[in-house]
Order: sequence, then C-alpha cells, then structure tokens
Amino acid sequence: MENLFRLADHENFFSRPSIWINGPVIVGAGPSGLATAACLREQGVSFVVLERAECIASLWQKRTYDRLKLHLPKQFCQLPKLPFPQDFPEYPTKKQFINYLESYAKHFEINPQFNECVQSARYDETSGLWRVKTVSTSAASTRTEVEYISLWLVVATGENAECVMPDIEGLAEFEGDAMHVSEYKSGEKFGGKKVLVVGCGNSGMEISLDLCNHNASPSLVCRSSVHVLPREIFGKSTFELAVSMMKWLPLWLVDKLLLILAWLVLGNIEKYGLKRPEVGPMKYKNTMGKTPVLDIGALEKIRSGDIKVVPGIKRFLPGQVVELVNGEKLDIDSVVLATGYRSNVPSWLKEGEFFSKNGFPKSPFPNGWKGNSGLYAVGFTRRGLSGASSDAVRIAQDIGQVWKVETKQKKRTIACHRRCISQF
Repeated sequence: MENLFRLADHENFFSRPSIWINGPVIVGAGPSGLATAACLREQGVSFVVLERAECIASLWQKRTYDRLKLHLPKQFCQLPKLPFPQDFPEYPTKKQFINYLESYAKHFEINPQFNECVQSARYDETSGLWRVKTVSTSAASTRTEVEYISLWLVVATGENAECVMPDIEGLAEFEGDAMHVSEYKSGEKFGGKKVLVVGCGNSGMEISLDLCNHNASPSLVCRSSVHVLPREIFGKSTFELAVSMMKWLPLWLVDKLLLILAWLVLGNIEKYGLKRPEVGPMKYKNTMGKTPVLDIGALEKIRSGDIKVVPGIKRFLPGQVVELVNGEKLDIDSVVLATGYRSNVPSWLKEGEFFSKNGFPKSPFPNGWKGNSGLYAVGFTRRGLSGASSDAVRIAQDIGQVWKVETKQKKRTIACHRRCISQF
C-alpha cells in the first residue's frame, strides 16, 4: 500500500483510469504469454494478460498461410503443463495448433484483456511499480485509455510482432500485386502467374512450393546463404536427431554430422543456387537466430526447374519488371515478401538496460528471461516454442517465490488484526 500512496502523489496519476493488478502484467497473448499465465496459475499467482488483437495467438490466426504445419515434432512445440492430444499427428496443422492454444487458455482459465494496445510501459522509481499505459477499442469503437499498475511486467510479445518490409528501389511503384507473407493465404489466386518470392527461409520455401502446387511459376530470391536440411532423416525428425546428439557430442561435431547426412539425403544443393553458410546449422541458429530450412518438397521443385532460384534484387523497374544483381531482368505479375518479422519492444517499453535496440534481451540464452525491478521476457530465445516454455516455467517460479512470501505475511497481518479487534 505504501507504493500506491507514493504513486498517488504523482501529478498525472488521476488523468486516466488506473487499475492495480495484484500480480504480474503479461503483455501478449501468444503462445509465450499463455505459457507464462498457465505456469503462474499453477503457482497460485494472479495475473492479467493484455493483447492488442481480439483473439489469442493473432500471428497464427491472422498472419499465417493455410498450408502451414509445425516444422518440428509436436513434443518440441507443446506448452507447459498440457501436452497435445494423443490423436494429433507428428506435425500438427495450423488449425490444430490454434485449437490446442484455445483449449490451453480455457483449461487454465486464461482470459486476456483483448483490444488493449500497449502504448508505453515504464518502471516508476519513486513507487517501485510498473506503469503500463494502453489504448483500448471497444465493440462500439470508443477509444479508452487505461493504466495498469503492477510490481511485475512480463514482456511476451515475442520475436515476430511486426512485419519486416525491405527497402528495395522501385518496390513502391511496382504495378503488380505486392504483399508481405503475413497477407498470403494460398496460391489459389496465383494460378498461371509469375510470382517473385523474396526470402528463402522456411516461409519462402514453403510458399514457393504452394505456388507450384497451384500452377504458378515462382522465382525464389536467395540473396544470402541458407542451410537446407531434410525434415526427416531415415524416418526420424532431423531436429530430434540433433537434440539427441547434442546431449553427448560437442556442437561442432553435431553440425558436421548433420551436414554429412543432409548431403547424403539431399545431395549438393549449391549447384541450384543455394549456398550454405560457413557456420554449421545448429551453431548458426544459436548465434544468428536463423532457423535452418527443413525441406518438405520445395527442393524437388527446385531440381525440376518448377521453382527458379535467383540472386538478390537490384531494383524494380517501371511496369512489372525486376532487375537482379546479376543484371538479369524478370517479368513478374506478383511479389510475396517472405522477409520475416521483428520484435516491437523498443516502440513501447521505456527501458534500456535489459532490452537492446533490436528488441531482444541483451543477455544471451539461457539468461535472457529476467531483468531488474520485476521485468521479465519470454519468447525471445530464438529457440522456438520450447525456448518460450522453459522461460515461462522459470518466470512463474521466480515470481511465485516472492508471491508466497508476501501472501504469508498478509495472512499473519490479517490474523493479528483480528485478534486485536476481538480484544476490544
């Protein structure tokens, strides 16, 4: 209560509705936020989840293509305390994963405050509390500003909060259809068209494959090096195999073995314009945060010529022409920018010690989950859903320890107060 009295002294305290949260404020209702909330629920800790969209996991529900499946086996993607249903396949579909997340939220009674867009969050040194300011839009489209006040702030907006739009000369004047991958749903409307897919990560590869399956002619821009691995090797998940090997072998040797196995299964991919990085796939992921492409059929289409691999883009020319860095010019009908996403934390979190300018914790995994003054981060490990889950467990345990101590102290105070009353 002392903290609240200090806060009330501030000039603008009563300028907007303020809500005291008896527990942490979690920003983001994606898998990371849901996992943290579930673990806190198991610890008996109260919380509130703020979500700018009108649904949980908005990235999955609104910004993913129809044919998407989890790229890793389900045991590496399930959230804490509740596994996937047993009848789910090894690689659940987008719809199945969304259903799982909705069941997860229902099971742990997680009810986010939807349509709450966080404008700013800062730590108030005077009161020792976090002040999270939001703008909410109701069904009636009325704009409401609210301030949430708490001892703890959990940043769960993740690595993929905002679309990355490349700055390419002439792109704004391109006369055909141009879209970010977040808007792409299916190749159905692209049948018979020449489509330039910019970006050769998992999304770019899979969209190129989807376009082929709908009789389009995709050209895949591969500007930088990329690791391509088979999704499975001899019937076993490549990722699962790598995890198993890393328990016993050094990382450099695991990378060496993965590349040998990939060469045996896929052959030499560099002759198709796909140059491998000098660093091995697992080390590359850990240091650069770039996940290897797990091939599910795109490489076969590249071999056959159905998907044409091209180098980087120099510029877009008037009309519907693109000039590549090697001087080649392509006539195209559409452009899909599979250029990824980034963190949006710097745009709203007023803090410079824990998070860097790129929106990621400065401390590398596994130490990037806890900052100072009750600040936490979940889902920034560059290790997918398994990394987010491990963060969520640590955060809930850390907050839970303080919560239990304070709860016991409150009970003692209440009991003493009652005895005093009874004596008079």
